[in-house]
Amino acid sequence: MGEFIYLNMKRIILLGASGSIGSQTIDIIRDDDSFSLIAISCGKNIEQCQKILNEFPSIKFCYLIKKADVEYLKNKFPNVTFYCEEDGIDKMVENVDADMCVNALVGFVGLKPTLVALKKNMEVALANKEALVVGGELVNDLLSKGYGKIYPIDSEHAAIHQCLSIDSKNVKNLIITASGGAFRNLSRPQTKNLKKEDALKHPTWNMGAKITIDCATMMNKCFEIIEAHYLFNYPYRKIKVLLHDESMIHSMVKYNDGTYRGEVSKPDMHNPINYALHSGQYPFTTYSSDDYHKFGDFHFHRFNIKRYPLVKYASIVISKKGLSGTVLNASNEVAVNAFLQDKIGFLDIEYIVDQLMNSFVNIEHPSYEQIYETDQKTRQIANELIRKLRN
Repeated sequence: MGEFIYLNMKRIILLGASGSIGSQTIDIIRDDDSFSLIAISCGKNIEQCQKILNEFPSIKFCYLIKKADVEYLKNKFPNVTFYCEEDGIDKMVENVDADMCVNALVGFVGLKPTLVALKKNMEVALANKEALVVGGELVNDLLSKGYGKIYPIDSEHAAIHQCLSIDSKNVKNLIITASGGAFRNLSRPQTKNLKKEDALKHPTWNMGAKITIDCATMMNKCFEIIEAHYLFNYPYRKIKVLLHDESMIHSMVKYNDGTYRGEVSKPDMHNPINYALHSGQYPFTTYSSDDYHKFGDFHFHRFNIKRYPLVKYASIVISKKGLSGTVLNASNEVAVNAFLQDKIGFLDIEYIVDQLMNSFVNIEHPSYEQIYETDQKTRQIANELIRKLRN
């Protein structure tokens, strides 16, 4: 990529550039002259950040968490404006003139830049599930007022988006497929003493640690049901989960006449990322049949909520809204982080989430400030529970 930015190029802000989705997004931008990467965030990964800045002289803005890292890179890249500290990402998105913000951040931190980007009327290519789980009402309020657009990067939601773009009439169900995670062949009691090394061995996908653990608990699928509700405006009763071993059918739409439409491809994120980067105009193929078993020689299993009880919170968050998604996400983030640090057991993740979800006081239509305050308070209580579990 050269020094010049042409008028027909789509100017991209990439948040979470050093992560799994971020790296694959860079793979695509590297080989596509229709994009210009002008701003990135890399968190604490200064080495990867330096590599990206060296490769893409089009980048003029960069966020890193540590001030010391910023001071170090300032001397090496004098033409780049650097941001750091807690609200640095939000300020960077606010100050950069771009066409699309690719949000590949993990966790609550992804909500505010999504809101900022939409308010600036940007397209948002969204891989950050938490923005909708926590702030779906705020996001949809902006969209309903004509601010920006969202294109989902999740393979499941990209597949549903594609199917609905072909036919959105007489829809009976949205069917979100799930691998079942690393422990899909084990009973719940068998997972009790398993460690992070076991949980991180996903059977079909190569993802970041946090999302891989969420797949093992199926919290990832809980989040995706909530996402589908906000993205496509379907009630919980119309959103179903189907276990699918090979992760080749990324999701389906079932119609009232009994037919199914699905997107079938290898478990690779480059296609959904391309679809989002091209604002839904990237070539794709969907398949239609009266029986989804005809889509290929695949294996399917009924979803059992007793095996994956955390998924029940999708129904609760969709019905209660307010602060429920904030509490769900914050308690899960803290619990998963503790599990990854070997502080708690695998099933303790469920215990911590249950404790917080059964005790919070809800507020209807909360502001961002109320959501932020609840997020911080929930994390504090969750950490106190973890300390008690360890004693």
